[in-house]
Amino acid sequence: MPTATPHGARAHARAQEGTPAENMPIVPATTWPNPPREAGHLVWAETVAGGNYTHRTLARGTELRLTDLQGDACAHVLLYADTRPWERLNVADTVKVQWNAYLTPGTLLLSDQGRVLATLTDDTSAHHDTLCGTSTLVRNTARYGDGTPHSPTPAGRELLKLAAAKNGLDPRDLPPSLSFFQGVRADEDGTLRFTGSAGPGARVTLRTEQDVTILIANVPHPTDPRPDYISTPLEVLAWRSAPTTDTDPLWTSTPEARRAFLNTTEFLTARGRS
Repeated sequence: MPTATPHGARAHARAQEGTPAENMPIVPATTWPNPPREAGHLVWAETVAGGNYTHRTLARGTELRLTDLQGDACAHVLLYADTRPWERLNVADTVKVQWNAYLTPGTLLLSDQGRVLATLTDDTSAHHDTLCGTSTLVRNTARYGDGTPHSPTPAGRELLKLAAAKNGLDPRDLPPSLSFFQGVRADEDGTLRFTGSAGPGARVTLRTEQDVTILIANVPHPTDPRPDYISTPLEVLAWRSAPTTDTDPLWTSTPEARRAFLNTTEFLTARGRS
C-alpha cells in the first residue's frame, strides 16, 4: 500500500496539494471559483458536509452567507463575542426583545448583554427556528442508534462541543442555538409544527456587528419527522464589508433596535472601536 510507510504517506499527502478536500475550507478563500457578485474580498469559503461542523472568528463588519445547496441542510448556529465568550447569542432575548419568534431580514441577533452580535440582512428561505435548539446525544441515539460525533448520525450538540473546544470553550459554554433552513411554526395550542426547508438554493446573509466567533453544526433539525438521518451540504462564504451605522434605516427601525445598537456602539467606543 502506498501509505504503509512514512515516505509513501508523505508522497500521497503531497499529491493532494491543490485538490479541494471535502469539508475543509478553501485556502486562500479568494480562490473560491464562484463568489457572489456583491462579495468583496472573500475571507472564508467552505462547503460543510451533512453531519459535520465548522467554526471561524470573523471581524466586525463581515458579511456571512449560508446557502442550503440541495435543500436538506440545517445550520445550527451559535455566536460569541470574540475574546469575551461570556457574551454570547441569547436566543430567548433575541425573540423577547424584538417581539417575534420568527427570523426575518432585519432581525438582530442579540447577546445576553443587550448588544447586537450580528444582523440578518438577507433571507430567501424563511424556514428557520429559534425555539427548539439542536439535537442531542440521547435523542439521536434513541432515533438513529447513535449520536456520537464521529458516527454516521452525529447530534448537533456533540458537534458544537467539538467546535467549542477548538475555540477554548467548554460544554457549559453552549447555550441554545438557532437553526437556519429547517423551520417550525407554533400553532395556537402551542404545538410546534415542523415546516421543513424552502428547497435547494435558499440562503441567508448575516452581517457581524462585533468581532464574533461562530460555531455551525449542519445536522437534521430535532423535530424532523423523517425516519432517516438526512443532511445535505451547506455552503459558507464570508467577505469583508462594513458594520451598521446610524445612517442605516435598521438602526431606527424600532425602539428596541435603536437601544441595542446604542448599547453596542457605546461599548465599542469605550474600547476604542468607533
